[in-house]
Amino acid sequence: MSLSVALLLLLAAPSALAHTPFAADLLPWDRVPLLIGAVAMATGWLRYCRGARRVAPRPGAAACFHAGMVVAAFSAFGPLDDWAETDAAWHMVQHMAFMVVVAPLWAFAAPLPQWRAAGAELLRPLWRHLARVAAHPRAAALLHGVTIWLWHMPALYVLALESPWWHAVEHVAFLFTAWLFWWAVLRASPRDLGAALLAVGVTLMHTGLLGALLTFATQSFYGAGRSVEAQQLAGLIMWVPGSLFYLAAGGWLVWRRFARTAEATAAVSPQAGEGR
Repeated sequence: MSLSVALLLLLAAPSALAHTPFAADLLPWDRVPLLIGAVAMATGWLRYCRGARRVAPRPGAAACFHAGMVVAAFSAFGPLDDWAETDAAWHMVQHMAFMVVVAPLWAFAAPLPQWRAAGAELLRPLWRHLARVAAHPRAAALLHGVTIWLWHMPALYVLALESPWWHAVEHVAFLFTAWLFWWAVLRASPRDLGAALLAVGVTLMHTGLLGALLTFATQSFYGAGRSVEAQQLAGLIMWVPGSLFYLAAGGWLVWRRFARTAEATAAVSPQAGEGR
């Protein structure tokens, strides 16, 4: 895949990608964050494809990465972004797409070896710091949780809707912290499975609380002109469908822990028999 093809996918398909830097209704200054985001996404995609030729991804990893990129491109530059500007429910769908679809797909893909192989060695110090955070599931969950609540505060929420620059910052914050969270949880070492399960449980509870607050509110938190019904639906989307992803992750972690215990028991049993 060439850079021109990646850019074409992100920018030039008006039927699928409606909110591109070349949209007619955008002011010149407002095009810049969209252009930066599109070029950054295309560059990361291209580097992964180049790096995958040198360092082969694990089975299924490439499919996860490409699927995540497609969903991210549609969510950031497609019609979903236009709908999200005027409807709180679609805004929540966009947030959840970033946090519980794209981010875990990227965590499963583990693209850092491919990016490094494609010449991203200058970013090695950054990768090292990210790996340190991802080694602590509770810290990653705290960072992600603070980000979620901050961007759902009325002042920042409205700011992101009114400014393309702040909207881009919001997207990056959700994607980045969610990626760290899922990286820490899904790729937790055997000794950190308990911490990862706690991180998932806390995230499930606080996102459920936020969803419930939005669902049962009788007035708009984000301005009198905004639909209360759309806000309530947004809360329901975060609360119910969103929780399924965290429940699935928690179930998988429990299975890993039981499997590890069973393996340890099976390894000890023959030794105990030999000692008799």
